[in-house]
Amino acid sequence: MKIKILFFMFLISALILGACAPVEVEEPVVEEPVVEEPVVEEPVVEEPEVEEPEVEEPEVEEPVVEDPIADVVELRFMYYADGVEAEVMQPLLDAFMAQNEDIVVLLDVVPYSTVDEQLPVQVEAGQGPDLARITNFAAFRGLLLDLRALVSNPDYYQANFPAPVLNALGYGGFPDAYTVTGPFVNQTLFEQAGIDLPGDDATWEDWTDLTQAVAEATGTAYAIGIDRTGHRVAGPAMSMGATLIDANDDFTIDTEGFRAFVDLMKSWHDEGLMPEELWLTGDALNNCIDWFKTADMVMCMTGSWMIGGTAADVGDAFDWLVVPNPTGAGGSTGIAGGSAVVAFADTEHPEAVARLMEFLYAPENYAAFSAGTLALPAQVEVAQTGVDFDSDNPSVLAALSAFTAEVPKLQEQAVFLNVHPFAFAYYRNSASRIAQYLAGELTLDEMITNLQSDIDTAIAEAGD
Repeated sequence: MKIKILFFMFLISALILGACAPVEVEEPVVEEPVVEEPVVEEPVVEEPEVEEPEVEEPEVEEPVVEDPIADVVELRFMYYADGVEAEVMQPLLDAFMAQNEDIVVLLDVVPYSTVDEQLPVQVEAGQGPDLARITNFAAFRGLLLDLRALVSNPDYYQANFPAPVLNALGYGGFPDAYTVTGPFVNQTLFEQAGIDLPGDDATWEDWTDLTQAVAEATGTAYAIGIDRTGHRVAGPAMSMGATLIDANDDFTIDTEGFRAFVDLMKSWHDEGLMPEELWLTGDALNNCIDWFKTADMVMCMTGSWMIGGTAADVGDAFDWLVVPNPTGAGGSTGIAGGSAVVAFADTEHPEAVARLMEFLYAPENYAAFSAGTLALPAQVEVAQTGVDFDSDNPSVLAALSAFTAEVPKLQEQAVFLNVHPFAFAYYRNSASRIAQYLAGELTLDEMITNLQSDIDTAIAEAGD
């Protein structure tokens, strides 16, 4: 508008001067630069300066948006779940990513067999994930990332987890749950059968007779069962007097307690008290809890990690409870154990991994995981503070209390078994050898001899 007004004034001045030309031809006022200065110089210089900032503004913001995207790192987290662990873990990872926009965590949920069999091979070959949830600590000795130099408060990390577990992990992770093995019992079936539950001093033989009587009285398919793993067998065997780990920390299979319990298992199998496919089919059906949840089994020897899934699947279909581990020559003991979240040394993003680990074992997040999964906490601060478990189910709360009561009774070897550097040698071979005995392919003596040989060979090969 300023340009138009000045230009219009210039035209008027020219017309006026043109009309007066005959009188004042040489008047120098007509060609005074007063008119030309504002017309030519002022608008040409001022206009571009007004528009320049508007053109430049979007160019300033573009690099700010793209910089963080270029710096985002991706972490792969291999994860197995017995129950709802993955569903509880994912929101925690979402919260972590919201606080750490430069890190993306991919939760890869896989069967336990993948973690147990394939993960060690992948890690050895340098093709493993950044993190994983594991139970076989010894399989990854020397392959885990020492977190002590990476986390912001290494003293807190070391003070809040059991030293034997951290040592077994090479300070490359933390136990995400404390587990104890023990039996689940269908209380409703006992009531329907009119049979009282036995006291705390009941033996495995007592429970065998009682569950058989309940099954027969109620028309239940199976009386009793035990998960297809040497881990679950170990507790009852120790209770019956087995010494699986001797004073030299060596595995010793041929003891009276071990013989007695696997012989009792053979009677369950031969008499149809336990599903045949539970031990003879393989990993596809290796948990007795599957039959227990559908009320097709009176008693299932499993562990504390099954509380949440049992509560969710059974609902109010029947009343169930966890009973003390049956007693025997070795006392009453389950097996202590649990899983651990670990970081691998060959990760390309150690600082990002350490940030995630520190977030997960922070008390508020660890407690949230324990509450959601109904798991016994292995984190000291969380255990001392207490966990507000996500349940108002009386069976769940009673089960958690029952498993907690089992902890003081645990034998020393029952605590050491899971972190033994060669625990894998026992775990990996025991189920298949016991299955061969149950199927009649091996005698009891042959099974014990072959299992001991398998363990010794595996340990020797691991030492090469």
